Amino acid sequence: MQADQSYCFGSSKSIPDLSIEVIFTSGGIDKLARYKTLGVPEVWFWEDGVFSLYCLRDQGYLSIDRSELPGLADLDLNLLTQCMLMAQTSRLAAAKAFRAGISRQG
Repeated sequence: MQADQSYCFGSSKSIPDLSIEVIFTSGGIDKLARYKTLGVPEVWFWEDGVFSLYCLRDQGYLSIDRSELPGLADLDLNLLTQCMLMAQTSRLAAAKAFRAGISRQG
């Protein structure tokens, strides 16, 4: 199984800290069982302009409102969502808007 994007924070690891799946037609939370087997701490799904975040617990994945990963807990998901939607027409404008938005937060 290959996620659309996977990220390791701090150092390179065999299991990523975060995997992101972009859902176009099928998949979604049904894939969480596979991620649980691998032990991926967080999995995000992007579907129909909405992020759904899941964090691995002992009993399985739990839906969360914001990331629990160090460095991402303060990420403004509304800003990220707006910029993802903006990127459908202009990736450059989306990147600029995201950079401007996170610089205002810091």
